[in-house]
Amino acid sequence: MYKSADEGNPRKKSRRILVAESDRLSYVGNNFGTASLKCNNLCKYYVGVLDKQTMQMEVHKAQLFNMQPVIPGETTEASNPQDTTQTYRDKVDLLIEAFGTSKQKRALSSRKLNQVGADALHHAVAKAASTVIDQKGLEALQQEVAETESQGDLALHLPTCNTDADRPEDVYPFDDLLSPVEFSALEQAGSKMAALTPVELKKMRDDGGSLYVVKHLESMPAVGEARDKIARCAFYLSLLLKMARQKSISRKFVQEEGCPRILQTKLFRTFTVETFNNGRIHNMVSTSMRAKLAAYSLALLLHMGHMTADLTLLHRDLGITEARMIEVAKSMGLTLSRPAKGKDDQAVLQDKHKHASVVLPLVKYDQFVERRKRKKMH
Repeated sequence: MYKSADEGNPRKKSRRILVAESDRLSYVGNNFGTASLKCNNLCKYYVGVLDKQTMQMEVHKAQLFNMQPVIPGETTEASNPQDTTQTYRDKVDLLIEAFGTSKQKRALSSRKLNQVGADALHHAVAKAASTVIDQKGLEALQQEVAETESQGDLALHLPTCNTDADRPEDVYPFDDLLSPVEFSALEQAGSKMAALTPVELKKMRDDGGSLYVVKHLESMPAVGEARDKIARCAFYLSLLLKMARQKSISRKFVQEEGCPRILQTKLFRTFTVETFNNGRIHNMVSTSMRAKLAAYSLALLLHMGHMTADLTLLHRDLGITEARMIEVAKSMGLTLSRPAKGKDDQAVLQDKHKHASVVLPLVKYDQFVERRKRKKMH
């Protein structure tokens, strides 16, 4: 058995190659690559050795290898130039024609009869594409592709949406944002948030904390289940907003905040991307993950604010542009609005804020892709 010499790479240090010989052939197997068994990483295997004298069995850890025969003299490079054009399927077909059963030969003959020639298919596709380009125009097709890609990329990061819901509260179900188990795990963290004094809240605001979190904590109900729910959601929202401003997330990030273990696992799996660098695996918050954080934060705020959320405060807390925040709200089918202007000074400051709310049926916006102008070279 041979093991990988790259001990620093966590993905390669567990690689093994097993070699066995018999009187007729040599066999080679490995636990990586296309020839390996896919169940190696998901299961643990053991082998039992029975001692016939004591009649006791010893259990040892084991690995499964898919051993393949190696024919002496066969090399990876074909001696004949014609052999280079043969694929694995072609080689299997030749073996079936020479040594296959009658059933295998009939299946091979039927497949060849039904197979469409590659040249004919390529010609048909090229002709169809040329016809579509002539009818619609190349520029219009490029515009459609750009719109589809932008809409599809963002749709992958949106929370679960129930378009057939009868109530606004059921469009983005709360249990899909925080399951009952996760919500109950936030009891201790939520009680700490609810116990913050006005002085501590003012300090949090002055230190550049999440303005939306402070706003909800200041206007929480006095008692009851509603107060407890707002406090727990405010703690979870603060984690989402802080993650959106990070580039790399470490385990210490959520541990210092007092986050429950079940929430730690959810945050890392849902809102980070694993990358490999300098022999270690890092959890990164990519641009697409920031859009996902914005969508989930917005959905959570809708449940905290009677199906209405302030997009201006949210995009400032997330550290993204207002245009990107509006794009996320439109992709979720929310209705955009501005509050009515008031007479006092506070209303004058708030009348520029944009709000998003859930109104049934959901709004379908036309996708618009802005084309950047080319910079002039001087």
